Amino acid sequence: MNFIKKYDITEDHLTKPSKRRPGSSMQLPIKFIVAHDTGNRGSTARGNVKYYENSRNDMFASAHLFVDDKEIIECIPALLSTPEKAYHVRANVEQDNILFGSNANESAIGIEYCYGGTIKAEEAYRRYLWVIAYTIHKFNLKPNGSVVGHFFLDPTRKTDPVTGLAHSRRTYEQLLRDIEEEYLDCTGGLQPVPTENHDRRGTVITTAKLNIRKGLPSTRAVIVTFAPIGTQLEYVDWTDDGEVINGISRWYKTQEGNYFWGGGVM
Repeated sequence: MNFIKKYDITEDHLTKPSKRRPGSSMQLPIKFIVAHDTGNRGSTARGNVKYYENSRNDMFASAHLFVDDKEIIECIPALLSTPEKAYHVRANVEQDNILFGSNANESAIGIEYCYGGTIKAEEAYRRYLWVIAYTIHKFNLKPNGSVVGHFFLDPTRKTDPVTGLAHSRRTYEQLLRDIEEEYLDCTGGLQPVPTENHDRRGTVITTAKLNIRKGLPSTRAVIVTFAPIGTQLEYVDWTDDGEVINGISRWYKTQEGNYFWGGGVM
């Protein structure tokens, strides 16, 4: 599948081995993307990468790409060569494992949005959308359900990319919609070919009170019953084309043909 190359990605990799770039390989295949913002109003992509390089042995914190209105810079291999590990989400949070079955630092690409100051918000946002959509294409992910905000994985500590998006009067929900539109625009409306999987049965445990809905993977469907926290639920199939809630479109299908949302289970 072809993908329109609207922008260049500049390679400026950090020195390895270091705390920010250990040089270790990621677990393949890549499973999802974490949307970040820098949390530092007015800091540019180039400025952030330079700071990371100068402080490469100071802390275990990093990301794969930085995006502003002028550049998309890859500072840890992700799109231009074999992906390497970046420390962009705390290892001890649980939501990434619940949603995607893996730790973000092992299986997700971290992309930082630069905002504020003299950065032109419209152009920075366009580049941010494009590189996320391109990452989806690169790793054959779904354009809906494969991107999650950092705040959703670590809600007690983080607000990104919500804070950065607010500077251009955009919401996280709009970001997810716009990513999907950008992906479809750059692929001519084509969807990725799903990996064949003959065995989609399994069990999960609820992490919140969870509604079981009749016949459709949507909150518009009638509630048949609910499962309290800690309930073990069996499923016979799943779909990533259900209603998107907090960036998650996966819904599980029960033996009875009902559905429950994948964001409330582990």
